[in-house]
Amino acid sequence: MSDTRSDSEIILINISGSDRPGVTAALMGILTDYQVRVLDISQAMVHENLALAILIKLSGDTATAPVLKDLLYEAHKLELRVRFQPVPAAEYQQWVRGEGQPAYVLTLLGRRVTAGQIARIATVTTGHGLNIEDIVRLSARSPLHDDRDESRACLELSLRGEPDDADAMKAEFLSISREMDIDISFQEDNFYRRNRRLVVFDMDSTLIHEEVIDELAHEAGVGAQVAEVTAAAMRGEIDFRESLTQRVAWLKGLDEGVLERVAERLTLTEGAERLLKTLQMLGYRTAVISGGFEFFGHHLQARLNLDTVYANQLEIVDGALTGQVAGRIVDGERKAELLKRLASEMEIDLAQVIAVGDGANDLPMLRTAGLGIAFHAKPLVQKNARQAISTIGLDSVLYLMGMNDAENPH
Repeated sequence: MSDTRSDSEIILINISGSDRPGVTAALMGILTDYQVRVLDISQAMVHENLALAILIKLSGDTATAPVLKDLLYEAHKLELRVRFQPVPAAEYQQWVRGEGQPAYVLTLLGRRVTAGQIARIATVTTGHGLNIEDIVRLSARSPLHDDRDESRACLELSLRGEPDDADAMKAEFLSISREMDIDISFQEDNFYRRNRRLVVFDMDSTLIHEEVIDELAHEAGVGAQVAEVTAAAMRGEIDFRESLTQRVAWLKGLDEGVLERVAERLTLTEGAERLLKTLQMLGYRTAVISGGFEFFGHHLQARLNLDTVYANQLEIVDGALTGQVAGRIVDGERKAELLKRLASEMEIDLAQVIAVGDGANDLPMLRTAGLGIAFHAKPLVQKNARQAISTIGLDSVLYLMGMNDAENPH
């Protein structure tokens, strides 16, 4: 090893081995002694094994050999492997220019994440002109034997480049999702992604498992007829406003006391309570904008500490339902309007809003929000929403916001 500085003044140092306290401090101390400039650094650990990369630039009067010799000696003492790679200046400049390319985040989530899933996704992203720069795990470490139904796994991939055909890439992701039982979210990694302020939910089949109107219809003895119309409306096969008017008419004469009985048996979807507690702890505003009914929305508001509820109001006269909705029906168009109103009242950009829903009447709201998520949604909604979650619970929305389980006390 020569004592004179080589033609290349930029060197990539790759260090690997068993992790222990003080590794980074010891190596940085040597670089400090030689007044070496650190251009970039990245460190990761998998199962107590360290992978550390340091890109350095030697000053004009710094000899290469002594620096590398001392680093090699220190690494040997720490029982680490080290490799030095000269980087031509032109190659480095090209790499720096690449940082100006568009940045995206791909989130891979499900009950399990497998090598096969990662391989398929990597093939698609590379095939469409994107480069994977980083991969991090957002979910908690997995036990060796974890057969619980509520288990979850999530990886976040940082990408650079511009997809040559975004629609074709999304179609390929959707195909992989269906084949391999995994959800794939692809988002632009921008300022707004890290600064959401408002999260808006549909209620029925989103925050709760049930479709409330079907529950009321069951109490009224018309469950089968109403459930059939509800399913068609959620699939987008019939107009929501027309379908709601028809279904509510079948409830005429139902005692208002039934509402409380139905409200008491509503069940939260998996992860709903954890998600709401986390959002509220972090200062997010939360709201329900639902094509369901206000009575049940307020019941959930008290249970989950929601800030705002917008929903339809059942008309009640002399203690019984009249079979009509009082006031303007909250359909898809109205949902989008109400979302815009909330954002305006908060003085935030629509890009800072997250909306979550499952039915065709949620699509206008999902498209209006900066992050619109189809949750366990009908095929039409999954196809037309920008993001979809179908494999795990509602708290997986936190992963799409970039949060990891280690940071979440709930």
